Amino acid sequence: MRICVVGAGYVGLATAVMFGKLGHEVVCADKDRDRVKTVRSGKIPFHEPYLERELAKLVKKRILSATDAAVQAVEDSNFVFICVQTPSLSTGRIDTRPVKSASKTVGKGLRDADDYKVVVMKSTVVPSTTDSVVKPIVEEVSGKRSSEDFGLCMNPEFLQEGRALKDSMQPSRIVVGSEDRRAGNLLMGLYESIAAPKIITDLRSAEMIKYASNTALATRISFANEIANICVRIGIDSEPVLRAVGMDPRIGPLFLKPGLGFGGSCLPKDVRALLSKADSEGYKSSLLASILSINEMQPLEGVRLLESAIGDLAGKRIAVLGLAFKGGVDDIRETRAVPLIRLLRSKGAKVVAYDPMAMGSFKKVMPRIEYAASAAECIRGVDGCIVQADWPEFKRLGSSAFRKMKNPVVVDGRRFMDPGSVKKSGAKYLGIGYGTAGQQ
Repeated sequence: MRICVVGAGYVGLATAVMFGKLGHEVVCADKDRDRVKTVRSGKIPFHEPYLERELAKLVKKRILSATDAAVQAVEDSNFVFICVQTPSLSTGRIDTRPVKSASKTVGKGLRDADDYKVVVMKSTVVPSTTDSVVKPIVEEVSGKRSSEDFGLCMNPEFLQEGRALKDSMQPSRIVVGSEDRRAGNLLMGLYESIAAPKIITDLRSAEMIKYASNTALATRISFANEIANICVRIGIDSEPVLRAVGMDPRIGPLFLKPGLGFGGSCLPKDVRALLSKADSEGYKSSLLASILSINEMQPLEGVRLLESAIGDLAGKRIAVLGLAFKGGVDDIRETRAVPLIRLLRSKGAKVVAYDPMAMGSFKKVMPRIEYAASAAECIRGVDGCIVQADWPEFKRLGSSAFRKMKNPVVVDGRRFMDPGSVKKSGAKYLGIGYGTAGQQ
C-alpha cells in the first residue's frame, strides 16, 4: 500500500517507520522544509536513536521518503494519516488549528483523486473532533462525501518517548474507530501482521480511549505522589508500601512510583484537555482537577526536602540534574525542571543545571541560570543537589563526585538512585516519599 503521513513529528515519524518496516511505501509530508530535508537525509529532529537508525535504513532503500508537496502526496496514496501536533491553549483546550490546516490539505489531495482513500486521524484530539472538525473540512474542500467517496477513521497512538518504534511494532492494543465498516476493516488490515489485541469501535469512542488511557496513567502517578507525601510525614518509606500495593492484580505495579510529577507532551496536556471538554459539557470533574493540582504542587516536595536538610536556600548554590521531562529523551515539554528551578530561584538559590541531551532547548527557556558540562561538574562545590530526571549517567556518579559537594545532600526526585551508594560517599540521601523508616 501507499501511505501518506501528514506531519513529520514524533508520532508521524514513528508511524511512518512502522509502516515502512511492515512493507508499505511511505511518504512523510510536512510544510516545514527544514524538517523535510532532515528526514530525507535519514535523520530525525529529536532524540530517539533506534527510530532514527531504522528510518535511515528505510530512506536508503527508498521505502520511506519526505516531501513538502503534501497535496500531491495525499493524492498519490491509499491511506492518509494525520499526525500533527495538538498543543494546549491557555484555557486547557487543544489548539485545533494544525488539525484544521492538515484537514484542508487532505481535502485538496482528495479533490482530483479518482480512487477511494482512507483518511486516518492519529493526532490526539478530544471526542467529537474527527467527526465535527476534520470531516466537514475534508468534505467541503474535496467536494466528496465521507463513507461514500472516502473512509474516515480514528486510530489513537499509545507511544512512550524513548521507545516509540517498539511501542508501534509491539503495541499493547490497536484501536480503530470508524464511521463505516469498510474503512475500519481496511485500516485494520494494515495491522494484520502485528500480534496485538484489536478493537474496532466508533470515532468518538476511539478518541476517548486515548484520553481515558492517559488520564489513568496520570492518576496513578498523582496517587503515588500523594501516598508518598503522606508516608514521608509519618516517617514511612513509601517504596515498600507502593510495591505491595502494586502486587494486587487489580492494581499492578506500573506508574506507581513517586517523583516530582509527570511531564512530557501527552499526560499534562491530555488531562487538561479532557477537563476542559468535560467542563464544556457541563460536568465539573473534581478528580481531573485534583490530578493536575497534585502534579503542579509536587516539585514543592523536592524543595521542601532540600530545605529540611540545609535550611534557608537564600544565597545557596543548588545543582539540578536533569532538564528533560524524563531520562533518555531531549523533550522539555512540561518538564518539572521549570517549576522546580523557578521555585529554587524564588527562594534566593543560585541554580546550576545539567542534562545530557536537553540543555540546548532548555537554555532558550531559562537563559539566565548556570549550566555545567557534566553531571560531576554540576554538583562540584554546591550546597545541595536535586535529581530531576532519571538519566543513567546520574546513577553512575561515584563517591568522589559526591565528596566534592560543599554540602553533600542529594534529593532524589525520581527515586531511582541507589541510596546505599550515595550514603557510602558520605552524602545525605533524601528521596521523594523516603521516610525515616527507610533510612535506618
